[in-house]
Amino acid sequence: MNRTENRTSARLAGIAPSATLAVDSKAKAMKAAGENVIGFGAGEPDFATPQHIVDAATAACADPKNHKYSPAGGLPELKQAIADKTERDSGFACEPSQVLVTNGGKHAVYTAFAALCDPGDEVILPAPYWTTYPEAITLAGGVPVVIDTDAESGFQVTVDQLDAALTDKTKVLLFVSPDNPSGAVYPAEAVRAIGEWAVANGVWVITDEIYEHLTYGNHEFSSMPVVVPDIADRCLIVNGVAKTYAMTGWRVGWMIGPQDVVKAASNFQSHATSNVCNVAQRAAIAAVSGPLDDVAMMRAAFARRAGVMHSMLNAIDGVVCPEPQGAFYCYPDLTGLLGREIRCGGGTKTATTTIELADLILEEAKVAFVPGEAFGLPGYGRFSFALGDDDLSEGIRRIADLVAT
Repeated sequence: MNRTENRTSARLAGIAPSATLAVDSKAKAMKAAGENVIGFGAGEPDFATPQHIVDAATAACADPKNHKYSPAGGLPELKQAIADKTERDSGFACEPSQVLVTNGGKHAVYTAFAALCDPGDEVILPAPYWTTYPEAITLAGGVPVVIDTDAESGFQVTVDQLDAALTDKTKVLLFVSPDNPSGAVYPAEAVRAIGEWAVANGVWVITDEIYEHLTYGNHEFSSMPVVVPDIADRCLIVNGVAKTYAMTGWRVGWMIGPQDVVKAASNFQSHATSNVCNVAQRAAIAAVSGPLDDVAMMRAAFARRAGVMHSMLNAIDGVVCPEPQGAFYCYPDLTGLLGREIRCGGGTKTATTTIELADLILEEAKVAFVPGEAFGLPGYGRFSFALGDDDLSEGIRRIADLVAT
């Protein structure tokens, strides 16, 4: 009997690899081969984790209690510290029993969708979106319903668009501000309008607040359950230490929500991963309980770099870059570079998509960025300014020189 064997499940076979990690991996491989590559791909602060956090981890390594299993949902001390930090930083008051500690913010995102989505439930997903969101929704059995935004709207979804996307299968709205990749920050009145829409329509909200401390100029972060208290019983907050405290590799995130949902998610985690690394949890306690001086220093550096990158990108003929309002990304419109003959060695090359453009620029200028296709919005590119000032300027200069007509 002849039979075609599917060696992996359809569920996993359908997952696309992370485009941001793929770009970063290719750039690092080229560097390892001796090429002078500048990477704008990864969303990772270039700063070291603050010393008091590292010291807390060092001490935790020597304490035998951290060598054993701990509660699957998180150390009680960390859950309390997260609750305290959340009320301090955003104004949202919660109990430790409403907190689930996860293996990074990405794990919190997946767990949130797993906790809410039954097969066929629709999740409204504004684009551009972080590459992991649609994969996490699909893995949880949900159906992403993408709403396109653009630079003219400030990459912000409107209530009218939400109304148009609403069906009897709509279960969740994903809301992100400050946003990755666009850098958009919703003003408080827009957050209120969207939250009130969700309440009126019985829609859950998952709000990703990982970039809460990274806003620039007059733009300010607003937490939806604070602006719209009535949404709190149908809202999950996901967050983590990665971006704010330069702790991407420590892998500590969290989910905050109603106690019944968090209990179910904790049960799920008890079978999936058990406890998060105790040493990393102890470090996270020092992070969220400590002063924000290092955070302010990093934010000031990011704000300066945002201004430099924004100005340099807009100086390139064919590039239009909105001013980043938060996170640490510029998200320029690159359509003016498509279809243009670009001099490469003794000849020319032409890119017709931003995927092709990104590959061309990486090969010819040794500069890596993530094309907009990865975020559901072709024609744009994401450039992280979480890298050193000299590399930032040199990388944009290389692109300018390559595409100069």
